[in-house]
Amino acid sequence: MRPTSFDPQSLRTYLQRHTIADLPALKHALGTSADLTVFRKLRELTYRSSYSHRGKYYTLEEIARFDAMGLWSFRSVWFSKHGTLVRTCEALVTESEAGYATDELENVLHVGVKDALRKLAHEGRIFREKVSGRFVHLAAGGLARTQQRRARQVWDAHPSDLSFGAGVRVVPDELKAAIVLFFTLLDESQRRLYAGLESMKLGHGGDRRIADLLGLDPGTVARGRQQLLSKDVEVERVRKKGAGRKPVEKKRRR
Repeated sequence: MRPTSFDPQSLRTYLQRHTIADLPALKHALGTSADLTVFRKLRELTYRSSYSHRGKYYTLEEIARFDAMGLWSFRSVWFSKHGTLVRTCEALVTESEAGYATDELENVLHVGVKDALRKLAHEGRIFREKVSGRFVHLAAGGLARTQQRRARQVWDAHPSDLSFGAGVRVVPDELKAAIVLFFTLLDESQRRLYAGLESMKLGHGGDRRIADLLGLDPGTVARGRQQLLSKDVEVERVRKKGAGRKPVEKKRRR
């Protein structure tokens, strides 16, 4: 008797329709009760597992739209091009300009990172050091760590210019007022997209910063940002019927 053959294209079709899914949903889509069968077929398609939600969600490489930091989210579920949370923390710390304090990195990744950072430091994959009276996580390499330490001292020397640490500057009060005013003039879809746009301008920690400013959930801001990055915007839904410039009627000559 020939063994049952499962087509990985059924997984691709399901994920293209739903974007992300957990293991029970994928088993149902594939028509199997075996976890191993799902993972074997996912490998044929090149998949990613979430670093948030204990890695319980999956998507395809072709679906994810990673930002400049290698992060992507869908409905508040976060994925990283670096893989697991531990590997993501290691990559971001190593590649950062001035290292990360724990709360700064949590703001960027939207999940707790204490255990991951502790593991990395214990294994010597990153370096934990007190700089200007605060513990900061730096690259393991000596030269990179020295450069990050110097950059961190510069950042910490001007706390009034910062909001979330290295790379994230405070939004001036005048600009805050303008953002909030303009925000109130938009409908729900437009607000999400506008919040995502302002988040991209801030860079690291922008989702949380804009969410706090506008009274939104960070996941909503992240969703708007990802819609813009992936060009997933339905113009007809964003633009209200009858909106826009009124047509100019030509005057008839008498």
